[in-house]
Amino acid sequence: MSANGNQPKPKFAMYWAAACGGCEIAVLNIHEKILDVDANFEVVFWPVAMDAKYADVEAMEDGEILLTLFNGGIRNDENEHVAKLLRRKSKILVAFGACANEGSIPGLANFASQQEVFDTAYNTVSTENPYNAHPLPFFKVGEGELTLPTFYPHLRTLGQVVDVDYYIPGCPPESHQIAAVIDVVLAALRGEAELPPSGSVIGAGNSTVCDECGRTRNVKAIKQFYRIQEVEHIDPDLCLLEQGILCNGPATRSGCLSRCPAVNAPCVGCYGPAPDVIDYGARLITSIASVIDSKDPDEIERILDGIPDPAGMFYRFNLASSLLHAGRSAFSKQ
Repeated sequence: MSANGNQPKPKFAMYWAAACGGCEIAVLNIHEKILDVDANFEVVFWPVAMDAKYADVEAMEDGEILLTLFNGGIRNDENEHVAKLLRRKSKILVAFGACANEGSIPGLANFASQQEVFDTAYNTVSTENPYNAHPLPFFKVGEGELTLPTFYPHLRTLGQVVDVDYYIPGCPPESHQIAAVIDVVLAALRGEAELPPSGSVIGAGNSTVCDECGRTRNVKAIKQFYRIQEVEHIDPDLCLLEQGILCNGPATRSGCLSRCPAVNAPCVGCYGPAPDVIDYGARLITSIASVIDSKDPDEIERILDGIPDPAGMFYRFNLASSLLHAGRSAFSKQ
């Protein structure tokens, strides 16, 4: 029942697919605001925090869950099954965090084939695997047959699999943004506000990280790019990109309060493409090109060759949702 004892509480769910679990922690990091969730919602499905079974969700009426926060990309058939199940059972389905929105770090595996992914996981120097064991799709035991989810050739975002009502970016979303979203939903339940149009990005800004950043931008004369650990002294007031440190702020949506540049760390792009950016990597390449101080093609090529891991830099969080989507090897038959 609700706090006033008259109406049942609306139902809330949260699910974790191909992701690290940081989004779950971010929800708990809203501190006392989590009490508003408990006071105003009945939590019916949140596997990381409570005992619940898929069958419990399947038994619900379609649309019975008011709000579902879904974090993580779709990498196997279990992820896809639960995404479609929760879409059917939820009035509002939110792609919560960078992995559900863009694929994020797990999406970088889209540059590799399935075999390359497994070889990296089970046969590289950081893994002790003397018997060269790999996961099996099924295994018979005395009690029956054990199965593992089918591993897909490439990772997809939540929005590439089901219709999504709202998108909340971030790796993870910032606590103040999560709290603001909860306030909007609760206000809408009370009839005090309207929900944003379907498909909106919420819990984020409408500009770029650069517009939130307090650093000065005035020197566009880069002759070399550096890894941050190679820079002996970082000017705390000057734009990091203009110091030759690759920073993704020009292409990244605002809303994080520029937390990384504020502490001398470059933006890595976890809040996704800024509004009107068609392809994140292309926008970032354009921004980087604008600070190179040369008109000589050979020198420009040398400067660009100094960028470590360009594909990982330009598409660190965004490969699965970009125009590239995946490398050719992801579709190989290896």
